[in-house]
Amino acid sequence: MKRISPVLVYTVFRLLTFAVPLTALLLMQINPLIATLLAALIGVSLSYIFLRPQREQVSRELYARRHEGKTSPHAHDDEDAEDAIDIDTKPAANER
Repeated sequence: MKRISPVLVYTVFRLLTFAVPLTALLLMQINPLIATLLAALIGVSLSYIFLRPQREQVSRELYARRHEGKTSPHAHDDEDAEDAIDIDTKPAANER
């Protein structure tokens, strides 16, 4: 069985955290603009509280995709700079 993408799961949950409160507020005949703003606020709050595991999983997946098979172009620059400093600051054997 194929695994469902965490991005898709998180997106569906985020849409539901907005759509369900919006529908409920509109059924209560609240002004559509106010209902939309309240639903957005409720959706953000609910997703922040309850969707943390899904958000972290999406973040890990995006990071892995972004850095897949790549090494940092500057990864060795720092090491090379430190080595150059070490070579310049080491006293010569005959100077002691």
